[in-house]
Parts: sequence; structure tokens; C-alpha cells
Amino acid sequence: MSGGAIVMMLVAMLIIWGGLALAIVNLRRSPDVPRPDEVKRDL
Repeated sequence: MSGGAIVMMLVAMLIIWGGLALAIVNLRRSPDVPRPDEVKRDL
């Protein structure tokens, strides 16, 4: 592998793993579970 290919691979890995880490942090901060007083049932 050339030096440029290794750099591109590292950049791609940082983007993918960084995006995954940011998604996990975002989910931990604001989960998609509504509070009981916000739940409305349409029957």
C-alpha cells in the first residue's frame, strides 16, 4: 500500500467511527422515549 492509500484509509475510518461515536452520544443525550405525560393514544 502506498502512503496516500493509507492516509485515505485512515481518514475514511475516522469519518465512519467518528460518526458512529457522535450518533451514540446523541442518542445517549436525548433518547427517543417520550415522557408518560406526552404520550397520547388514539383509539
